[in-house]
Amino acid sequence: MAESPQKRPSARGRRNLVSEVAAKLRERIENGDFAVGDRLPSEAQLTEAFSVSRTVVREAVAALRADGLVEPRQGAGVFVLEPPTSVQRPFTVVDVGKISSIIEVLELRTAVEMEAAALAAVRRSPAQEDEIYEAEAEIRRLAQQGQPTTEADFRLHRAIAVAANNPRFAEFLDVMGQSVIPRSALQTANGPRSPDAYINMISTEHRAIADAIAAGDADAARDAMRDHLKGSQQRYRDLLRNS
Repeated sequence: MAESPQKRPSARGRRNLVSEVAAKLRERIENGDFAVGDRLPSEAQLTEAFSVSRTVVREAVAALRADGLVEPRQGAGVFVLEPPTSVQRPFTVVDVGKISSIIEVLELRTAVEMEAAALAAVRRSPAQEDEIYEAEAEIRRLAQQGQPTTEADFRLHRAIAVAANNPRFAEFLDVMGQSVIPRSALQTANGPRSPDAYINMISTEHRAIADAIAAGDADAARDAMRDHLKGSQQRYRDLLRNS
């Protein structure tokens, strides 16, 4: 039964819709409504069934794929897989309470996300550019209100990865999950740095990345992402020394 029609959601609302659709599909798979080997309804059918956009459906299916629950097959559709065993997934052993572990992840992210930002600068669509700016603005708003920014920050970095228009970049972040944004450790132990100064610093770094991508400047986008993630590494190293 189709859900009631909705107005076009904001970017934040769209992210919530993605989570809702993914959760409902995951529940139906777990309940056996879609058995192993079954093909999921088509993108058009899912769009109609949930009264959401094709973008929401695609991202929800991508989330299920990242969890190993479904597999797209060229020209045939999306099929349900055998539930994955409880093998430890890569990067889920990241200890966000251990600064040295955070630095390790930041070093890896720097190598990957610099190139994602550069590709986004030359490949992004207008809609993808809008998503990057909306995510950047949401981080700033939440930070100014004293609210958690982890989800919004992940949204920004994932939006940049998506704008690279190479699905492997977004898949990389999906596998790592939101643990790649362990900012709470800095926000609760940032020494003499005032909250406003910290917010302004992070906002400036994020905006520089977004502006370089919007300008189509691959080198500047790469440099801005490097400066942001290298800066994060240094802040955590300072925290490690001080602790």
